[in-house]
Formats: sequence, structure tokens, C-alpha cells
Amino acid sequence: MVDSIRIKATGSVSNVACGFDCLGYSMEKPGDEITLTKNKLDEINITISGIQAEKIPINPVKNTAGKAIISMLSYLELSHGFDLHIKKGIPPGSGIGSSASSAVGAVFALNKILGNPLNEEELMIHAMEGEFVASGSRHADNVGPSLYGGMVLIRNYKPLDIIHIPVPECLWNITILPYYEVNTKDARKILPKYVSLSSAVQQTGNLAGFILGCINSDFNLISRSMEDLFAEPLRKKLIPGYEIVKNSAIENGAIGCGISGSGPSMFALSTNQQTAELVAKKMQFSFKKSGLESKSYVSKINKNKPQILD
Repeated sequence: MVDSIRIKATGSVSNVACGFDCLGYSMEKPGDEITLTKNKLDEINITISGIQAEKIPINPVKNTAGKAIISMLSYLELSHGFDLHIKKGIPPGSGIGSSASSAVGAVFALNKILGNPLNEEELMIHAMEGEFVASGSRHADNVGPSLYGGMVLIRNYKPLDIIHIPVPECLWNITILPYYEVNTKDARKILPKYVSLSSAVQQTGNLAGFILGCINSDFNLISRSMEDLFAEPLRKKLIPGYEIVKNSAIENGAIGCGISGSGPSMFALSTNQQTAELVAKKMQFSFKKSGLESKSYVSKINKNKPQILD
């Protein structure tokens, strides 16, 4: 066991169009760095640096990483104190798993310091408690990919059932982060309480088709399945230039495009790096026409778990 550790946990794309609150994949970049060090005060002290650090609370109960640590220590009936430093690489309200990355990095680091008393599924539960602070919901479609790597399906929450989805080797992710913020809790408030039976049937078919397409590397099926009938029709109104950006992605070779999480980030998928880089460029240009500068992330889907830096 060690007294201090530094971890990097990456961002993630959740929902992936047809998998509302149950499907997500990990990105190679960006990520949050978590440094966790034992102290002798029997309390959790949080400091934050990096992107928009001033917007993030340092009260452990109101901080996603702090809350996740509190949940885990309570479960283990421990009262250890820790100094927690969060170096933010993912801006809050970006739609690419900022809160999940911090929470995952925190529980992963704590587990290592304590000698790995919990398995990954147990860590998920405590990271989800941290996620609740940010979104008001204990969903795992950002937490899961950040902790496990790759693409995961949250088949069930009670009991928690995580399924790893095979990722085609030539599948590329394009994520565009506009310099604009959408509050996660606000984005959840506009969601419908009920959906029609016909929408539920179609969404189920899309999710099944997407997963089968990934298993068989059937990109035409993946493309046909990337339609969301639950959240995107309402959330797209929160993103300036949404239709223009989406159309530019499809017109330039993306097999699908949608909102990453609750937005404002948008993601697209392609089958090769050259197309991915072109799509990223065109999506950024489209955001700019709508008055928003942006940053792009282009890579294959990240299959790695959180990384121990030192």
C-alpha cells in the first residue's frame, strides 16, 4: 500500500444517440488528474486547479470526487483523512463526463491506497454517488466507460449489470467541445417523464441494432441505428447550431452524429482517421458559423482503465 497516488481518468461520450443513460464509451483525451494523499486530520481537504477550477466546489459533500470518497469510506467503515487535489482537464458542463472522470479517479485512487479492497463493480457504485452530486441522478453511462475503458452497456441498475461491447478496430471517435456550457441538471429537467410505446419500441430496436453492428463491424447498421427518440429532440434546442453541425458531420462521411451526454459537446463516428479529421474540421467550422469557437478530440475509442501516473 502507498500513502499517495496520482491517477488520470479520461472523459467519455454517453448515450451514444440510441443508448440514453445506458451506453457510453471512453475517450483518449481529455481527462482529469486526481492526486490523493493520506493526512492525519481524519477529514477530506480538496484543492482544485486546471480548467474552470473556480466553478467547482471544494466542500467534499458537494464535490463529485469528495462525495465518492465519502461514500466509499463509509461503506468500508473507515475514517481516514485525505488531501485530494483535482487537476481539471475536462470543463464542467461539457457533456463529456467531467464529473464522472473526477469521481472515478477518486475511487480508483482510494482503492489503490487501501490495497484494493473493492472490485470494479463496487467502485462503480461509489463513483455513481459522486455523479449524483453533479446531475441529480445516479446514472453510470459516463462512470462506466471512464472506469472500465472501451464501450459499455449498463444493462440494469438494480442490481448493477455492466456489459462490455466489442469495439470495431477501425471505429474512430470525433468529439467537438464548443466553448459553451449546458448545466447537466437543467438538461435533465427538460426530459419527458413518459415516452410513447412506439418511441420506446423504436429506441429499443436502435440500441439492439447499434450493439449488433459493433459486434459484427456492420457500419451501415450502426449508422441506421444512431437515432435518439428520448433526449436529443429536446436537448438539441440547448445547443446553438446543432442541426448545421450534425449535417456537416454526415455530409462529410461520418456514419452517425449526436449529442454527447447532455451537451453541448457533439460526437460523431467514422471508419478511418482521415475521415474523422475531416469531419472534426467541418463540425468546428459549422459551430463557428453559429458563433461558437470549439476544440476537437479525434482518436480511436480508448480501451484503457484509469492510468496510474505516480
